[in-house]
Amino acid sequence: MSRLALSLLVVVAALLAATPAFAKDGDDDREDRPEVRVAGSCASGVTSKLKLKARDGELEVEFEVDSNRSGERWRVTLVRERRVFWRGTERTEGRSGSFSVERRLDDLDGPDTVTARAVGPRSRTCRATATLPG
Repeated sequence: MSRLALSLLVVVAALLAATPAFAKDGDDDREDRPEVRVAGSCASGVTSKLKLKARDGELEVEFEVDSNRSGERWRVTLVRERRVFWRGTERTEGRSGSFSVERRLDDLDGPDTVTARAVGPRSRTCRATATLPG
């Protein structure tokens, strides 16, 4: 075997051996990360969803309420482990008449339990609780 062929074979073998390491680093965003989605319990004609996702040492919380009526004002409270971490007011928007609240928290050791509650016009209420395993 000539030196050129042998050199080429060594280079190809080295590239093939290195490819999985490059692919793993490049696919970091696609790794399976824990995620929980639950449907909320709401007043008639209203729906809600709560999503928890662990990502990069943080807990992503997303709470969505859909009342099918644009312009409604809702009071929203987000609680983790029986402590309020966000409270505010949101308005439903667009043709769908919905809003979404997204917050990020430090991901604590062990399971994380989050409860979301929204109170709208005529005291219509939505509530959802989700637990993300630790």
